[in-house]
Amino acid sequence: MSKGAGERRSRDEKAARIRHLLETEGEAVKANTHGFNQGRYDSVSRLEAYEELKDRARAIKEDAIDRLPDLIDELEAAVEANGGTLYLADDAADANRYVREVCRANDAETVVKSKSMTSEEIEVNEFLEADGTDVVETDLGEWVLQVADEAPSHIVAPAIHKSREGIARLFNSHFDLDDELETAEELTMFARERLLEEIKRADVGVTGANFVTADTGTMALVTSEGNARKTAVVPDTHVAVAGVEKVIPTVEDLQPFVELIGRSGTGQDITSYVSLLTPPVDSPTVDFDDPDAPIWSGDGGETNRDGATGTASEGGTGTGADERDFHLVLIDNGRMAMREDEELRETLYCIRCSACSNVCANFQSVGGHAFGGETYSGGIATGWEAGVEGLDTAAEFNDLCTGCSRCVDACPVKIDIPWINTVVRDRINRGTDHEFDWLVDGLTPDAESEGVDRQKRFFGNFAAVAEVGSALAPLSNWVAASTPARRLMESFLGVDARRDLPTFERETLVDWFDARTPRVAAADADREAVLYPDVYTNYVQVDRGKAAVRALESLGVHVRVPDVPSSGRAPLSQGMIATAEEKAHAVYGALAEHVDAGRDVVVIEPSDLAMFDREYEKFLAPRSHERLSEASYEVMEYLYGLLENGADADVLRAPASNDPGVAYHSHCQQRTLGLEGYTEAVLDDLGYDVVTSDAECCGMAGSFGYKSEYYELSMDVGSDLEAQFSTPETRDRTVVASGTSCLEQLDSLLARPSRHPVQLVAPERY
Repeated sequence: MSKGAGERRSRDEKAARIRHLLETEGEAVKANTHGFNQGRYDSVSRLEAYEELKDRARAIKEDAIDRLPDLIDELEAAVEANGGTLYLADDAADANRYVREVCRANDAETVVKSKSMTSEEIEVNEFLEADGTDVVETDLGEWVLQVADEAPSHIVAPAIHKSREGIARLFNSHFDLDDELETAEELTMFARERLLEEIKRADVGVTGANFVTADTGTMALVTSEGNARKTAVVPDTHVAVAGVEKVIPTVEDLQPFVELIGRSGTGQDITSYVSLLTPPVDSPTVDFDDPDAPIWSGDGGETNRDGATGTASEGGTGTGADERDFHLVLIDNGRMAMREDEELRETLYCIRCSACSNVCANFQSVGGHAFGGETYSGGIATGWEAGVEGLDTAAEFNDLCTGCSRCVDACPVKIDIPWINTVVRDRINRGTDHEFDWLVDGLTPDAESEGVDRQKRFFGNFAAVAEVGSALAPLSNWVAASTPARRLMESFLGVDARRDLPTFERETLVDWFDARTPRVAAADADREAVLYPDVYTNYVQVDRGKAAVRALESLGVHVRVPDVPSSGRAPLSQGMIATAEEKAHAVYGALAEHVDAGRDVVVIEPSDLAMFDREYEKFLAPRSHERLSEASYEVMEYLYGLLENGADADVLRAPASNDPGVAYHSHCQQRTLGLEGYTEAVLDDLGYDVVTSDAECCGMAGSFGYKSEYYELSMDVGSDLEAQFSTPETRDRTVVASGTSCLEQLDSLLARPSRHPVQLVAPERY
C-alpha cells in the first residue's frame, strides 16, 4: 500500500470514529457541556473582580511551579511533622508500586477511590486489581463507567456522555434488582446506598487532591458529592495521589482557586463540598446518622470547611480507630521535564476545571473519547498528553483544536491553550517523516515542510495556492471544480468533495486599487489608513475589500492597499511555526513604514487581527509587536470609531423601508478580542434591526471544515447556527458574518447567501 493510501485510510478511520461518537454520545455531551458553559457565564457575571482573581490564581501557580523543588521539600517536612508520609514517585510504575505496598502492609482486600485524574493517569486500579485487590470507584460518574467498563470522557464529569436513560439500562442489566430503576432519584439513591456500604467495609481509601499546601500539608478536596472526604476518613488508611504541580505555597493561597474552580468547571458559585484536610489525625467514631455531626474531626491540626451541604448524613459509623495511616504520593511522571520546557510549562498551571472542554465547540459535539488521549481531554489535554504520554498520543486528537481561542478567556489561570496545541502540533510535524508529493512540493520550499504531511502543507501554504489560482483564473476554478480534480484532492490532500471550494478572482484587490484613482487625497484627509489585504480578501472575497475601501473613503479616510504578505495564520494553524514566524517578520517589515507615518492598519479578517494582537507577540520584538498591535483595528471597529468622532453616518448605506433586518454572527477570534459589539453598534446606528446569534462557533475554523476527516463534525457544530438563522424571526433576514470561515459555513448551511457587514453598509459607489 502506498503512503498516500495509508493516509487516506487513516482519515477514513478517523471520520468513522467521529461519526460514531456524534451518533452515540454527541447529544448527551452537547447538552451537558452547554449547561456547564452557560452556568459559567451566569456565575462569573455575579463575581466581582473576576479578572483580578484570575490574575492572582495565575501568579500563585507561576510562583509555585517556579519554586516547586523547594515547596516539595517544605511539604515533606509538614506532612512528616503531622505524622504522615510523603513519597515522591518518579513515574506511574513507581507510584503504583508504592500504593501496592501500602495496601499489602494493611492486608487490604478492598480499596475505595474518589475521583482522581492522576490515578487515572497511572492506572492504579488495574495495577491493584492485578494484585488481587478489589477497587471500587465512589464518585457516581466514575462508578458508572467502572460498571460499564468505559473510559472517562471529561475531566470533571467523567460520564458526561451518558444519558439518564442509558445509565438506567446499564444498572438494570448489570445488577440483580427487585424493581427496575428509572428516575434520576432512584439511580442516585441506589448508587448512594451501595457505595456507602463499600466505603464502610474498605481497608484503604485513595483520593486525589485538588491542591496541597506546602506550609501545613493541607489537602483541598473540591467535590460535588461528598464521597471524597468519606473515602479519605472512614478507612483507617488514606492514600492521596497527586501530581507535583498540585503543590501551592500556603493555605491562604487557596482562596482564589476555591472562588474560580467551581464557576469555571460546572457553573457553580461554589461546589457542594470544599474540605480542607490536614491528615493524619485521631479519628473518633463518626455517626453518619447524625446530620449535624462533622464528617471529620480531631485534634491533630485538621481543618474542614464545607459548602452548603458539607455535613454527612449517611447511615453507619466510622472505624473509631485511634491512629490513622496517611500517605501522600506525589507523582512526577514527566512533570519536572515539562517544568523545564518553556512551551509546555504553562500546562502545569492547569487546575483541572474543564472550562476549556466545556467552551470548545468540537468537544461539545464529540466529547473526550475523540478529543482526548490516554487520560486527559479537551483543549489542555494536548499539553498533558504530550508531557506525560508523548507526542504519538497527543497526535491522535491534537488537530481537533482549531485555535479558535475561546478557551483563552475561559481558563481561570489564563493558560494560552491554543499556543500549547500549536507547539505540540509543530513538534508532531517535525517528528513525522512523510514522502514529498508533486501536488505540494512546489508550494513548500522551506526546510520545515519536510516533516509536515501533505494535507497540512497544502493548507499551510494556501497563500501560494491562492496566488497561482488567481493568476490562472477562471481556468483554475474550472479545473478545481472538475470531478477528477475533486477526487484527486480528496484522495491526496483530504479536501472533502462535499465542500464548495473558493473561487479565485483574476483581478486581485491590490490590482483593483492600484488601477483606480484615490477618492480622498492624503492632503485632504484627517485620517490615513492601510487596508490589510488578507489572502481571501485579496484573491477570493475581493468585493468585501472594495466595500471596505468605499466605506472608509466615504468617511473621509485616505486609503492605501499595499501588496503585503499573508499574516501567517494559515501555516500557524497547521503547526508550521517557523513559517508563521517568517510571515510575521515579513508583514511587519511591509507595514512598519505606514505605522511610522502614523497610518492606521485596518483589517477585515478577525483571525489576522488576532495574529497581530496575540501571536505576533511571540514572533516580534516587544516594541515592534506593541506598535503594530496598537495601530491595528478591525474594520467595523474602525468605522465605529470614525462615527463616534463625528464622521457623517448618512454617507453609509442605511436599510430600506422594507428591510427585513439582519441576522448577525460574529467570528470567534473577534469575540476573544472583545470586538463583536462594534459591528452591532454600527448596524444599530444606521437603523438596521439586528438579531445576533449566540452560537459561539460556526464549525468551519479555516481549513478544519475542508478536511474530510472532520467535515461531519464541522457541519454538526454549524447546525446550532443553522437552526438559529432558520427560525421564523430570522429566516428572512440578511445574513452577515465577520469572518471568512463563518461566511463559507453559512453559505453551505443556508439557502440564502451571506455577506460581510462592511458590504452591507458601504455605499454602492463612491
